[in-house]
Amino acid sequence: MSVVAFERKQDSGEWSEKELSTLVAGLGAAIAPTTGREWETGMTEKGDVQFYLLGPLPDQACELCVSRIDRRYILEDGAGRLLFEHRNLELVALHAKATVPSTSWLMVRAITLWCAVRSTIHEKAEPWLVEGEELFVQFVPQLAVFA
Repeated sequence: MSVVAFERKQDSGEWSEKELSTLVAGLGAAIAPTTGREWETGMTEKGDVQFYLLGPLPDQACELCVSRIDRRYILEDGAGRLLFEHRNLELVALHAKATVPSTSWLMVRAITLWCAVRSTIHEKAEPWLVEGEELFVQFVPQLAVFA
């Protein structure tokens, strides 16, 4: 990971309520209680504020990090790779939302449909196949006469 030195202007060492609400609203689906994810704030060794999206317990690995350096917002993944950078926090939050892996409702419905179809085939079609096999076993000796 490469480090870029920025000129520092005196900036407050905390996230404002507006900034935090923008990030939390942008990542609302990812931070939902059912996902097990949480968020936390911190600071770099230079005093720049950071917002962390943490994965579920027990590891709580960092999945995303948003840093504010001299009025620029830097979005990085959990490995420290730069994903997006801009002065507009709403754009950064939008990119963060698109980056977070999540199970969509469409995927959940597709999996449920697949399980229902598989269960139906198992319950309804399998007996036909077994009966067909029994009929085949009964008629094979009669078919041998014609050979």
